[in-house]
Amino acid sequence: MASSGNFCVWNVRSIGSGGSTTLTEANLNAVMTGADPRTVGTLGNPIDDSDGFYFETVATSIGDGALTLGIINDERSNRLANEQIHSRSGSFMWRPYSSGQFFVETSTNSSYGAFANGDVLGWYVKNSKLYVRKNNSDVVGDVVNVSGGIDISGNLFFPAVSRTVGGGTQTTAILRPDSDSWSYTPPSGFKGLTSKDMHISSDIDPAQTDDDHPSKQFNAVTWTGDGTNSRSISVGFQPDLIWFKSRSSAFSHRLYDTSRGINSNGGKRLFSNSNAAETDQTSGQDISAVGSDGFTTGASDNIYTNDTNDGGNHVAWCWRMNGGTTATNNDGNVTTTVQANQAAGQSIVLWTGTGTNSRTLGHGLTKKPGFVIVKRRPNSQSWNTWSQYHNSGSEPGQYGALFLESSNAFANGSGALTYWYSAGMTDTTIGVGGASGNNNSGEAMLAYCFHDVDGYSKFHYWKGNGSTDGPFIYCGFRPRLVFWKCTDATENWQVRDTARTPFNAASQGRLYWNSNAAEGSASTASPIEFLSNGFKIIGSNSEVNGSGNHYVWGAWGDVPFKYNNTF
Repeated sequence: MASSGNFCVWNVRSIGSGGSTTLTEANLNAVMTGADPRTVGTLGNPIDDSDGFYFETVATSIGDGALTLGIINDERSNRLANEQIHSRSGSFMWRPYSSGQFFVETSTNSSYGAFANGDVLGWYVKNSKLYVRKNNSDVVGDVVNVSGGIDISGNLFFPAVSRTVGGGTQTTAILRPDSDSWSYTPPSGFKGLTSKDMHISSDIDPAQTDDDHPSKQFNAVTWTGDGTNSRSISVGFQPDLIWFKSRSSAFSHRLYDTSRGINSNGGKRLFSNSNAAETDQTSGQDISAVGSDGFTTGASDNIYTNDTNDGGNHVAWCWRMNGGTTATNNDGNVTTTVQANQAAGQSIVLWTGTGTNSRTLGHGLTKKPGFVIVKRRPNSQSWNTWSQYHNSGSEPGQYGALFLESSNAFANGSGALTYWYSAGMTDTTIGVGGASGNNNSGEAMLAYCFHDVDGYSKFHYWKGNGSTDGPFIYCGFRPRLVFWKCTDATENWQVRDTARTPFNAASQGRLYWNSNAAEGSASTASPIEFLSNGFKIIGSNSEVNGSGNHYVWGAWGDVPFKYNNTF
């Protein structure tokens, strides 16, 4: 299987908490006992792919018939650690129990019959349809003539295996991910579950030019202050959004961008841990300039970017936009000034507030944003955030508020003026209401917009299980930075990155986007592990994994999983 690069196996870091699961044979064989053990594959593939994906499973011991095989989508996968797979939305599972039961999400269909030990189940996913063959004969739909099939939902699908009841005898199932292991050849066009066939944006692809590499779109950098004047900090590209924090001292997070201006006199700064108005830096207090490879710190007496206090440790998170070049955008009903990096799915949006509801603002990107941050610039007002998942897995309502500078839970109350205009969240615009924090009349407003890019960035949610064996979160890349926030409890905005601890983010001291506190001691309460294809929750408290709690998250990548040739 070496020719396939990294091929899909059962995920040892995504084993459910029920029963017992042991993975053998290079993690291709799942051995299960007890009630509700489960796991999924290590590769997530697009459900709507027009060519299609194919893999096989073979039951070598169906035991008491409780074995289930099939697929689940990414929404179900992020809750795997504390929920069953079968008979749940987002799952499509087949078990031989009681003459055969096929679970189509929350419904059960027995008309497909059963399968026995040694039967080869071929699973085909194409154009948001699922087709299944047993020993190369159609069972669900006609994959050759592309008829029938089962409508499936979600953005990605994963192979899945589980037991549905306790007791009984051991069950085992083998995953066959690619042509080296298949018993049968799928119709033309279908791909295997291997890294060489993974989807990755052609615009963010290390196989293309150097500038297309994910590390040229986002980077996290650290340095130790030396108290010198105008020190150069290398980033690897011109940073158009710079978010930096003293790790050693209780100084505010500082945000600069080239749309509002970065220079030694008059550079515009905001503070993520405060609702304070935008202020001008003077005499190069923070950043004196940006260049093609990074930025230059300010005066030697500046205590925020290059000080030596308490060890003088600093971190900056930097995004590339369009080299400071802005353009007028008329995609919405309010004119905006936009600086966009369309390839990386990130932009800076400026506009003058109108104070009216249902306003749409062109964001300059090609997809609906997954995460948006808005700030009223000239006056004190909360940073409001938006994602598709703020409200228990769904878009927030018009009054929905989750503030960046606050640890408060998400609030979806009522009011005379609205924060958001959900219908305005499209591939070309963001939608805001008339609330002063989002669209105050006659005042300068700011939005940072981001959307998913295959192999580089992702924004989603997970559901906690209260265990140190928490959910595995699939990204499709090795993260460079991960942030998250519990939306239904009072908890901080957490951030982890591989710049501060390159080898083990689980031992990384905590920084909070909503707090000016210095970096805390290594966290044992809310750790996560960075992996080649995502990250694993290994903490149990409410900051990261409270039982039943809801967490929104975002991540930017380091290396796409497609180019990581390790398991």
